Amino acid sequence: MKAAYINATGAPDAIQYGDLPDPTVGPGDALVKIGAAAVNPIDTYIRSGAVGIAQTFPYIVGCDLAGTIVECGSAVTRFKAGDRVWGSNQSLFGRAGTFAELAAVGEEWLYATPASESDAEAAAGALVGITAHLGLFLHAGLKSGEVVFVNGGSGGVGSSVIQLAKHAGARVITTAGSDEKREFCRSLGADLALDYRSTSMDDEIRQFTESNGGINVWFETQREPTLDRTVELMARRGRIVLMAGRAARPEFPVGPFYVNDLRMAGFAMFNATPEEQQASATSINAAFEQGRWKPLIGKTFPLAESASAHQLQEDNTLNLQGTLSGKIVVQPTVN
Repeated sequence: MKAAYINATGAPDAIQYGDLPDPTVGPGDALVKIGAAAVNPIDTYIRSGAVGIAQTFPYIVGCDLAGTIVECGSAVTRFKAGDRVWGSNQSLFGRAGTFAELAAVGEEWLYATPASESDAEAAAGALVGITAHLGLFLHAGLKSGEVVFVNGGSGGVGSSVIQLAKHAGARVITTAGSDEKREFCRSLGADLALDYRSTSMDDEIRQFTESNGGINVWFETQREPTLDRTVELMARRGRIVLMAGRAARPEFPVGPFYVNDLRMAGFAMFNATPEEQQASATSINAAFEQGRWKPLIGKTFPLAESASAHQLQEDNTLNLQGTLSGKIVVQPTVN
């Protein structure tokens, strides 16, 4: 099969494209012909060596996938050949990556793809959708009528938080860097979309949340959180969700945090159990079928150009170029 892989960690151009052996299908695996995969920041951290998961080589990159099952192991019970599926959490803890024509995936990490959803959409929404759902519901316990704030509403996680929070009946505040991006956030359901550079942004948040007493759930997506500011804008018994900022060391306002009964939850999507991720996937599929969930695709690359796809991700994640809205999708065959 064709695959995008590394023989050593390094810069995006460490990714090679070529032939590797087809995967071996274990009893609990489904062999998936991949229609689309997606790029995530974690993929670039693994490829670069910043996260030391890539230990054996050649190492196929990529966590997300969507495609069609071509073969099932003897112990697989939930799927059959011909089923369309999507999933995430691959390339971690000894599982093979997804930037390839084929992947053998444990059935516990796969979910049925809705009939009207394309492979590109399903792959684009995989990691970011499950991440948003876990943060909002498993960790923050979001309830209908509460106010959610998320940075960067036109990005992969941000746009997912907006849609899934609105699906649950929340009111959503978000930020974006241009009129076009803010209008897009409103089209996803954001009740208030603000310019993150505005000097009046916090006042606008206070005005919007005045009757509520502040923000109930702050979903932090930034690499450098500003907790003094965050805590000041929270409602009593609000919850702060952290899923970014691996190297950040912000100051922490202990007093205002505890006297307002606030809580903070840190989580990494790949720590969630298969059962927890399955519950998120079921809810995400239901939202799609109800027209309340549409993953945002920013740019598509052929599998052979996976190095360029990783470079674009790094340009926006690490170098903050602001040239990407939505997810980067990689396809073995571009239609």
